[in-house]
Amino acid sequence: MSSYYAHHVFFCLNRREEGRACCACHAAERLQAYAKDRIKSLGLAGEGKVRINRAGCLDRCEEGPVVVVYPEGVWYTYVDQADIDEIIDSHLVGGKPVERLRLP
Repeated sequence: MSSYYAHHVFFCLNRREEGRACCACHAAERLQAYAKDRIKSLGLAGEGKVRINRAGCLDRCEEGPVVVVYPEGVWYTYVDQADIDEIIDSHLVGGKPVERLRLP
């Protein structure tokens, strides 16, 4: 049985209290929305294609911001829109994970 989506992408948008490290402090919400819009504009959204989702805490805040791509289970960190574009272009479109952004 195949997956409903070719790629299911989760962006951690968790916000921690008391100034603790969290993905929300790194423009995660803005960049998740950007990724979702870009995937739609490329015609890659929907069944059998790509789904960009918001996620609560993925429990890797100290390494954040983080995004995970399934079904491969590849974890990334990112800094800006250019990093998101690289993940989309290389991994989601080209099938090649972006090693420089990959988390262990």
